[in-house]
Order: sequence, then C-alpha cells, then structure tokens
Amino acid sequence: MPELPEVEALAHHLREHAIYRPVARVDVASMSALKTFDPTPQSLVGRVVTGASRYAKFLSVEFADRPDEPLHLITHLSRAGWLRWHDTASTTPPKPGRGPLQLRVHLDSVGGPGFDLTEQGTQKRLAVYLVRDPAEVPGIARLGPDALEIGRARLGEIFAGDTRRLKTVLTDQQTIAGIGNAYSDEILHTAKLSPYATASKLKEAELDVLAETMHAVLTDAVERSVGQGAASLKGEKRSGMRVHARTGLPCPVCGDVVREVSFADRSFQYCPTCQTGGRPLADRRLSRLVR
Repeated sequence: MPELPEVEALAHHLREHAIYRPVARVDVASMSALKTFDPTPQSLVGRVVTGASRYAKFLSVEFADRPDEPLHLITHLSRAGWLRWHDTASTTPPKPGRGPLQLRVHLDSVGGPGFDLTEQGTQKRLAVYLVRDPAEVPGIARLGPDALEIGRARLGEIFAGDTRRLKTVLTDQQTIAGIGNAYSDEILHTAKLSPYATASKLKEAELDVLAETMHAVLTDAVERSVGQGAASLKGEKRSGMRVHARTGLPCPVCGDVVREVSFADRSFQYCPTCQTGGRPLADRRLSRLVR
C-alpha cells in the first residue's frame, strides 16, 4: 500500500509533469471506483492542473484555474492501487471492467501525456473523488494530525490514556495520519519497541525515541522517494526496508531472523532480539496473541 512517503513522491512527480497542462479527456474505466457524482469527471475537460498535494495517504490533483470553482481530483490508492504517468496513451476509450485501469486523464491532447489510476488484483478498493473541497472526502475529514507534523509533546498527548497496541495506534489514520503497515514496522524496529506494547504505558525515554524515530524514518523515506519516477517508487520502497516483508531473512542490526505475525489478510514483521527481548510473538493463526 502506498503510504505517506510514496504519496508525497507521486504528488511531487505530478507537480513536475502535470502542472499548467489542460485536461483533454477523462476516461472512467471503473464506475465502482468513482465515489462522487457531482461534479462529473467530464467537468474536468478544459480545466488546467494547478497543483498536486497529499492528505496523509490521499493524493489530490488540483484545478484552481477558476478561483470561484476549484476542483480536486482525489484518490486513495488502497492496497493495490497506483498512479502511472504516460507520455502517450491509446485514444480508444477503455472498456469498463477490463484490466487494472480504473481511470485515465489525458492532458494537452487525447492520446498525449497524462496519468492512469490502476489497481491490481480482484479486490477493488481504489477510490476516486471529484470534489470542490477536500474536506468533502469522508476519509480526509476524519484524518488525525499528519505524522510528519507531530512533535514529542503532541505524541505524548495522543498516547495518553490509549490502551491499544503501538502497531494499532500508529496505523490508525484518525489518530496519526499517513503511516501504514510497512512504515509502522520500520519505525517500531528502529525504535526497538514491540508492536504489542501498550501506547499509554510507554516510558518518557521510549516516547522520546519513538517521536524522533517516526520523523527520521518518514523523512528519510520521503527524501529517497521524491524525484524517483512513479514507475520506480515501489522498488525504492522495498529496497529501503529493514524488516517489513523480510520474513525469514536476517535482521540487519543484530542478525536474528525476522519473524512475522499474520492476522486476517495482513501481516507484520519484527525482530525478536531488537524489539521483544528475544521472545517471538505468537501468530494468531496458530495460537492466542502473546501480550
């Protein structure tokens, strides 16, 4: 799933390639991905891209060329969605429900440059909104503070009284916005904290380390991602991971084997030596969770 660093990089990519270009045509290949009906996607034709920004894990393409009627094309890429830039594209409208293409925006001219929103797999969760105000998107309206804007004092306030596990708190977008499964694994590993630690029970020193680590991990990922082409971002993300998606491989810090805990259709990775005092956490597939 694209998280804060990748979405920031995609916004940067659009700012470099799409700004000041007019929309020639919008192809909607999946009506289920479109979550709004007014304004219609065709109202973008003739509008000029004026910016691109990030709201946590939401990507917004902005059309403020008419100050009295700004529009925002906002997408949440979910787990398997992506934005793909193209220099040329087919002029034939796509057939609905065929392939990964969900929406295509032609810029300058039909068949010219632009971008596609795509989603792999059978579970289609990518969401597209065309709104006059980003706050009209329910997920954006509910967002907590952005992870990069949270300092040590604010983090302490957020964790006070929260009896949930650290992994849960870090990935709850209404509590801290922008962090998903992958970067929460990386942050907790770097901070040497257990995913199952209780947020409200962290010591002051642990809060200090977590606040510093959260900012450092995300900032480093943003710096590595920004400037990369959209096509190379996934590979860049994977190459920077120390424990996430590295089950069975040695921890780059201590050499212990990276372990995995699975639940529902997701999983997370951690290092027992670095994070849980050498004790492996129980996998819900096999037994009750170790507290």
